[in-house]
Amino acid sequence: MRARRPEPSNILEAFGCRILGSLGEIDGALWNQFAGDHPALRHEFLLTLQETGCAAELSGWRPMHLALSEDGRDVGYLPLYLKSHSYGEYVFDWAWADAYERHGLHYYPKLLSAVPFTPVSGPRLLAHTPERRRRLIDAARALTHALGVSSFHCLLPDEDQARELEQAGLMLRSQVQFHWSNRGYADFEDFLAAMNHEKRKKIRQERRRIREAGIEFVQLDGHSATEADWRFFVQCYNHTYRMHHSTPYLNLDFFRRLGQRMPQAVLLVIARRGGVPLGAAFDLVGPRTLYGRYWGSLEYVPGLHFEACYYQAIEFCIARGLETFEGGAQGEHKLARGLTPCRTWSAHHLEHPQFASAVAEFLARESAGLEEYIDELAASAPFKTPQGQVPPT
Repeated sequence: MRARRPEPSNILEAFGCRILGSLGEIDGALWNQFAGDHPALRHEFLLTLQETGCAAELSGWRPMHLALSEDGRDVGYLPLYLKSHSYGEYVFDWAWADAYERHGLHYYPKLLSAVPFTPVSGPRLLAHTPERRRRLIDAARALTHALGVSSFHCLLPDEDQARELEQAGLMLRSQVQFHWSNRGYADFEDFLAAMNHEKRKKIRQERRRIREAGIEFVQLDGHSATEADWRFFVQCYNHTYRMHHSTPYLNLDFFRRLGQRMPQAVLLVIARRGGVPLGAAFDLVGPRTLYGRYWGSLEYVPGLHFEACYYQAIEFCIARGLETFEGGAQGEHKLARGLTPCRTWSAHHLEHPQFASAVAEFLARESAGLEEYIDELAASAPFKTPQGQVPPT
């Protein structure tokens, strides 16, 4: 299998880089100096994914993180995986893979810089200077060529790093997520007061029906969540995947360990009726942002999803003074709940020149359609006055 070729260390040495087959090879504090405070980029988060088998070679996520060194010390990192599929990425390239296969070419394996199973934006080039970030990009492209794989992709970098990737020769792709912004709201009612009458009334009705159904919520962190809480949440999480005829990416061991290693960075919202749990949502907590991640329930209750995943999260942000709630990938229904469109980015390098040209043309067409989509969303904004703008291309 091509993915098992000897690692081309001599190629990477020219860039001052080496491959980390596991984040366990380095001190977590050193990685976190460059990862910053984003919870999904922390050493603890990524190492837990690997140690629990969720993002590991057997699951199609072979870690090949790049470490950049100068004078014998690490000065930057790039989270990087050799992928044998496109599951768990949220920036879809299945059509590209199909086109390769139709022409008798192999799209997999490919190199991917991303947070596994987590469509959150943020830095990917973990270095403090443009020159070092450029060396990480160039090393990743050189590694793509040396391994003989089809492509290198960087998913959901922040816009500044997306532009750096573009300047280095990668093709940019833009998509839309829905995020909530805190405008200094005093409480949830203050937030509702900023919305138009129709949307405000609908949200109040949804929340009232949940209360009338006798459902209450408890918000837990890693310190307060018990083994029973984690087992119940994973039961809900697995049930949701089964309902969609899919296979769960994460397991109980992952959530349990993450709660122990990053207790302040997890938010577990459990819905209970008569003291009996019936649904749960899991979020990641950063210093300024709450990242909505996973949810599930053991029975269908109208409005439970909106309350557990959005309204509880918004109340948490207001109480903590957090600036943003990222509601996850897709979902125009989030617009009516006070989340507004926000542009996200990905960057792509394809080794095959003809396919690279074809993808570039596709991205140009897709970008034009995205502008129309954003205009349509803006026309349906739920607020009395604009609450945010999508950055220009």
